[in-house]
Amino acid sequence: MLLNVSYSNKDITRKIDESVGKPFPLRERFSMGGIGSPKLFITETSMEIHNLLILDNNLNSCNIELRPKGIIVRFRSLLETYGLIIPYYKLTLYKGEMAVHSIHMDHHFIKVMSDTKAVQKFFKKLLDHKANNAPTSIEDL
Repeated sequence: MLLNVSYSNKDITRKIDESVGKPFPLRERFSMGGIGSPKLFITETSMEIHNLLILDNNLNSCNIELRPKGIIVRFRSLLETYGLIIPYYKLTLYKGEMAVHSIHMDHHFIKVMSDTKAVQKFFKKLLDHKANNAPTSIEDL
């Protein structure tokens, strides 16, 4: 789901926590070596996200936050911050040509450059975390 996460709103926070889980505690963040990605440069997006990004002339970038049951892809448009909330059971990752990773959920997608070792290392961490924490049956949802 694509949400405006610029402002503190209990309903939106509750939706996010139900979908991808509450943020990791500080101790677990340290043991994981961090839960956030480096700055990711967007190369292509689905139409709904593209319509938000073209509203300003800034360089399109995003970051990814790991959560216990999914990820949040955050990006900015104008003065607003948007989040694409993706549970692991809906997350699909592709590695394309010329150092591009593609993040898909339902009809939304974001393609980002993965030209540095730090970005590639983060995507490996993301895939490992997804493999260890994705639901294995319908009852786990």
